[in-house]
Amino acid sequence: MKSLARFSVRRRWLVLVIWIVLIVGVNAAAQLAGTAYSNSFSLPGTNSIHALQLLEKGFHQQSGDSDQIVFHSSSGQLSSDVGTITPVMDQIKTLANVGSVSPISISSIDSTIGYVTVTFSKQANLLATAQVKAVVTAASKLRSSTLHVNFGGNAFGQLSAPKGSPGEGVGLLLTAVVLFLAFGSLWAMLLPLGVALFAIGIASGATTLLSHGLSIAQFAPILGSLIGLGVGIDYALFIVTRSRQNLRQGMSVEDSIVTAVNTSGRAVLFAGATVCVALLGMLVLGFSFLDGLGIAASVTVLITMLASLSLLPSLLGFQKNRVLSRRERRRLASDGPEPAVVEGGWQRWAVFVGRHPRSLSLGAIVAIILIALPVFSLNLGISDQGSDPSGSTTRIAYDQLAKGFGPGSNGPLLVVGDLHSASDVATMNSLATTLRTAPDVAFVLPVKVNATTTVALITVVPKSSPQSRSTTTLIDAIRNDYVPAATSSTHTAIYVGGSRALSDDFANILDSKIPLFLVVIVLLGCLLLMVAFRSILIPLVAALMNLLAVGASFGVVVAVFQWGWGGSLIGSGSGPIESYLPIIMIAILFGLSMDYQVFLVSRMHEEWVNTGDNETAIIHGQANTGRVITAAALIMICVFFSFAFGGQRIIAEFGIGLGGAVLIDAFILRTVLVPSMMHFLGKANWWMPKWLDRIVPHLAVEAGNEN
Repeated sequence: MKSLARFSVRRRWLVLVIWIVLIVGVNAAAQLAGTAYSNSFSLPGTNSIHALQLLEKGFHQQSGDSDQIVFHSSSGQLSSDVGTITPVMDQIKTLANVGSVSPISISSIDSTIGYVTVTFSKQANLLATAQVKAVVTAASKLRSSTLHVNFGGNAFGQLSAPKGSPGEGVGLLLTAVVLFLAFGSLWAMLLPLGVALFAIGIASGATTLLSHGLSIAQFAPILGSLIGLGVGIDYALFIVTRSRQNLRQGMSVEDSIVTAVNTSGRAVLFAGATVCVALLGMLVLGFSFLDGLGIAASVTVLITMLASLSLLPSLLGFQKNRVLSRRERRRLASDGPEPAVVEGGWQRWAVFVGRHPRSLSLGAIVAIILIALPVFSLNLGISDQGSDPSGSTTRIAYDQLAKGFGPGSNGPLLVVGDLHSASDVATMNSLATTLRTAPDVAFVLPVKVNATTTVALITVVPKSSPQSRSTTTLIDAIRNDYVPAATSSTHTAIYVGGSRALSDDFANILDSKIPLFLVVIVLLGCLLLMVAFRSILIPLVAALMNLLAVGASFGVVVAVFQWGWGGSLIGSGSGPIESYLPIIMIAILFGLSMDYQVFLVSRMHEEWVNTGDNETAIIHGQANTGRVITAAALIMICVFFSFAFGGQRIIAEFGIGLGGAVLIDAFILRTVLVPSMMHFLGKANWWMPKWLDRIVPHLAVEAGNEN
C-alpha cells in the first residue's frame, strides 16, 4: 500500500493522465458499441414458462407482449368515435412486430371508456424502442379535445420509464454541504465528490460494454450510480479524513498521504472487497438476470475503490496543505501539531457507551425490532402500472381500464393447453365453463384454438388487480384444483401464464434461494473479517448486526411502498415489493454494513494492538471514527434518498431501503449497539484459538503509523 501511495503522489501527473485516458477510452468504446440492456430472465421448467412456450408454438404472432391503447370520450358515447379509431388500428396492424390488434371493446359499465389490445410478436424487453414508438405515434394522432388516448402495458411502459434520477443533483448538493461542514475546506470537499463522479463515469461506460456479453437490467446504470456515489464518496472521505488528521499532527504532505493510504486505505480495500464478495454472491443463485446486476455493481465498486487508492492520493498531492481549512493551517503554524487523542463530543459519547453497555444495547435492539416489524407482512411480486406516478399515461390507462372493465382487466391470466386429440379440446372447453363459475373470476373469453389444433388458449380475467394477493390465490387454485379436476381422465397438459403468473413463479424461486444466499454471504463476510481482525466473535457480531440492518431496512420498504406510508411524497403508489429486491438489497446491505464495521473495528484493532487494553481500544477507536462514520452515513443517506424522487419505483425502493438501512446502521448499530456489545464481551473480542490462528492467512487491515 505504501508503494502504491508514494507512486501516486510522486507521479501524480502520470496517474491523473492514466485515469483521464481510461475514462475517455471506456466511454468512447461504449458510445461506439451502444447499449444492450435487457430486463429478460429465464425460469426454465416453471408453469408460466411452459405456457409461454406453448403460446409461441401455437400463436407465434400473438405470443409477445400484450399492451392496451385506452380511449376515453369526454363528450359522450365512445361508440361515436369507433369509425375514426378503426382505420388507425388497421394501420397499426401493418407495423413491424405487431402481431395483432383486437377490435375495440367498449365498457358496458361506462360507455365513455374503451380499449384495443395490441399484441406484439416479441416480449417487451426484446422490442426495439422505435417499433413501440411507431405504435404510439400512430395512435396519438387520434387525440383531440374530446378523445383522450393513453397507453398501458410493459412495452409502452418502457417508453415512459425515467432514464435517470432527477433528485440526484439535490443529493450531490446536500453531500457537498455535509463535506464542507465536516472539513471546512472547499478543496477537501471537492476531492471525495470528484473521485466518486470520475469513477462512476468509467463504471457507467464499462457497464454499457458488459451489457453486450451479459444480461444486464435496464435500471442497472442508475443502480450503479447509486452504489458508486455512496461507496465512492465514503471511501475517499475516510482517506481524506485520515490524511488531514496526519497533517494536523505534523506530518509532511507526502507522509500524511502515504500513512492515510497505508491505514485507512487498507480498510477501504477490505471494505470494497466485502461489498464485491456480497454482490458476487448472487452468482450462486443461477439467474442470469441477477448475475448481470451483481457483476455490473461489483465492477462499479471495484473501480471506485481503485480510484480511492490511486487517483485520490495523486489529487491530494496536488492539493498539499489546502485540504486543511485556513483556520487549521493557521493553528498548525502557530500552535504546532495537535495530539493524536481525540477530545470532545465523540470522546464523551464513547465513554458514556462504555459505562452503560447493557441498557444501551437493550434500547438499540428494541428500536430495531420495532422498525423491522412491518417485514412480517412482506408481499413479493412485481408491481404493476397501478403504482406508476399519477398523471402518467400508463397510470391513466390502468385506472380507466379498472374503472370500465374491472381491476383484473389490467392483468388477464392465460390458460394454455397442449392439444393432441379431440378429447383435449373438450377438456379445455370444460375447464373454461368451470372457470366462469369460479368466485374470483370476472369473466372468461371463449376458448381459442390455433389453425393446426395443437394449442388452445383460455383468457381468464380475475376480479382482483394483478398485484393483489387474491390474484395469486386464483393462480394457485387454477393450477392445483381446477386443472387437475378437468384433466383427471384425459391428462391434458395445461399451464397458467401471463405477467402475474410469471412474476409469481419468479418470486417463489427467489424466495427458496434466499436462505442459501444468506449462508453464502454471511460465511464469506465472516471469513474476511476473521482474516482481518484475528477474532471469532467480531465476525459473528458483525453478521448479527448485518441481519438486524437488513430486517429494519425491509421494514421501512414495506411501510413506504406496500403500506403506502409517505408514498405520496415520492410519487409512488402502494403495491407489492419487487420480487428480486430482497436478493439485491441483501447483497448491497451486507457489503455496506461491512464497510462501517471494518472502518470502526479497524481503528479499535489498531488501538488494541498498541495498548492491549480492550476498554481503551473501543473508546479511542469509536472516538476517532465516530465523526467520520456519521458524516459518511449522512452523505450516503443524502445520495440514496435523492434517488427515491426519480419516478422509477424500483430505484425508489432501493433508495429508501438503502438510505434507511444506513441511517439505522450508522446511528444505532455502529454508534450504540456494536461498541456496547464489545464492551460487554471484553477481551473475548480479540480471541482466536491458536490452531485456527495458524491456519488463517495473516493480512492486517490497519498498519502502524510508521513511514
